[in-house]
Amino acid sequence: MSLTPETPMPPEAQGKALRPIPLLIFSSRWLQLPLYIGLIVAQGVYVVLFLKELWHLFAHAFDFSEQQIMLAVLGLIDVVMISNLLVMVIVGGYETFVSRLNLEGHPDQPEWLSHVNASVLKIKLAMAIIGISSIHLLRTFIEAGGLTSGKSGYTETGVMWQTIIHTVFILSAIGIAYVDKLSNVSTEHAKQAVLH
Repeated sequence: MSLTPETPMPPEAQGKALRPIPLLIFSSRWLQLPLYIGLIVAQGVYVVLFLKELWHLFAHAFDFSEQQIMLAVLGLIDVVMISNLLVMVIVGGYETFVSRLNLEGHPDQPEWLSHVNASVLKIKLAMAIIGISSIHLLRTFIEAGGLTSGKSGYTETGVMWQTIIHTVFILSAIGIAYVDKLSNVSTEHAKQAVLH
């Protein structure tokens, strides 16, 4: 039986004391705590970066062309999407791999957290990475508008490789989702076999 954060513990397992070696191995999950705290600090850095970019946009709003404003806004969206990715990794990863957050009934509990497990987290992260890659690719296409005039900072090869990498991200996400679907189907078949 696979345990997910929403799976209640069996009554016989709730008060059971672990032997020293299994206790040490199971307790090693707390070594991940500094990693999640580090990601929280990184998110703080992104908040500072966002405010800096927002101030830059506000201060130069009348000096910028429409294209420059669009690029600045895409930069802000990029920071927000990376921040969202950080939240997913911090909250979902901690809940899945370290300890339960016990947010049941909390009005701000994320809707996706109630059914999070390693598989769901992988798919959500893949989708977030595709979103971030899409923003980067859009910025590249806008900035590469001056490619023929030589004013762009991008080469045709660089744009082509960004497009290829973005396509690989999409194919990887489709592959992860397909493998997850196959895994869920086989789990359902195993459950039905046990019931019959």
